[in-house]
Amino acid sequence: MDLALTAEQEELRARARALAETITEHELDCEEQNGLAPEAHAQIAERVRELRLNAINMPADWGGQGLGVLDQVLVQEELGVLTNALWDTVWRPANALRACSPEQRRAYLEPAIRGELRDCFAVTEAGAGSDPSLIETTAEPVEGGYRLNGEKWFVTVGDVADFLIVLALVLPERSPTLFLVDKDTPGVSVLRTPRYMHTFVYEHPEFGFEDVFVPDSAVLGGVGEGYELTRDWFVEERLMIAARTVGAAERALRSAVEWASERSQFGQELIGYQLIQGMIADSVVDISTNRALVRQVAWEADQGLDRRLLHGKAAVVKLSASEAAGRVVDRALQIHGGRGYMRENPCERLYRDLRVDRIWEGTSEIQRVIVANEVAKRGLDGLLSYGTASGLAVAAAAV
Repeated sequence: MDLALTAEQEELRARARALAETITEHELDCEEQNGLAPEAHAQIAERVRELRLNAINMPADWGGQGLGVLDQVLVQEELGVLTNALWDTVWRPANALRACSPEQRRAYLEPAIRGELRDCFAVTEAGAGSDPSLIETTAEPVEGGYRLNGEKWFVTVGDVADFLIVLALVLPERSPTLFLVDKDTPGVSVLRTPRYMHTFVYEHPEFGFEDVFVPDSAVLGGVGEGYELTRDWFVEERLMIAARTVGAAERALRSAVEWASERSQFGQELIGYQLIQGMIADSVVDISTNRALVRQVAWEADQGLDRRLLHGKAAVVKLSASEAAGRVVDRALQIHGGRGYMRENPCERLYRDLRVDRIWEGTSEIQRVIVANEVAKRGLDGLLSYGTASGLAVAAAAV
């Protein structure tokens, strides 16, 4: 089995690296200003289009780049080096939008692919975090459509989004359903915009929905399909989070190795001390093993891995890579000493940025539950196997 990247994949990585280098120039401004000026966003958007990295997860026929999962992972690894979550300036519409009707695609998805509109996903609520079945936002059928009522928390990119993908329960059956809701629709309001541990290029507002009328045409996918579409979104996001954390960890380690090679204490460079060498060696192991794991599962996804098994494997890689990256960045900051604690140091920013990767799109604890449930339902063979999708599917079905 040849795991070497093709010439096309190497060229893709080079484009993604060039984009990351451009965006890196905005890191300190983003930190100091708690965001970027419109001119900076426009400059980045132009560079994204120039390097053909917009909407990498959407079909080329619709204007996206049509990349497979492994190719998307390669791009996200490169963008993961960016602090302040500046990787999010490289727009990648939610994969749930693939369920758009032709009319919805023209009105929402195609402009989002071009970067003319921005979407955000509104799932979490005050009483429904890890368990989306506890959501209370409702959609009451009325003539010509529905009326939405409820609240949504932690709506990432909600400050700049043009429309929301809202998970609500259609009454009276309480059928989980996704709705496309324009942010300027009467009754939609921003309740507050909390500050968080990281300095994110965008915000995570809390939204209120008070008797918000949406037409029947606002239903995404179909009534009752909300959980399935949301789960598929979670799976893709978990794989991309894992890829980005690998890239972030490598940036932190490279910074730490460079510092340890230059910094002299007690008559020799830091890198000559075994305690420092141990931290570096452990970080190399964390990064190299998780890079291999993320790429393996991405490749299997491209081969058509069974959806249920992919759900379990995405949990494995998200759990493993996000926790490993946390360890690497912690060591890197420690190697830098007091300088690592300064906000001008990328390790400090990455330390704060990466903490959320063990929380959002499913906490580490939830990932462990998903993995254990997969074992209980279908055994160990699928999760522990590596190979073609057909072979894995057979192993899963045989249990």
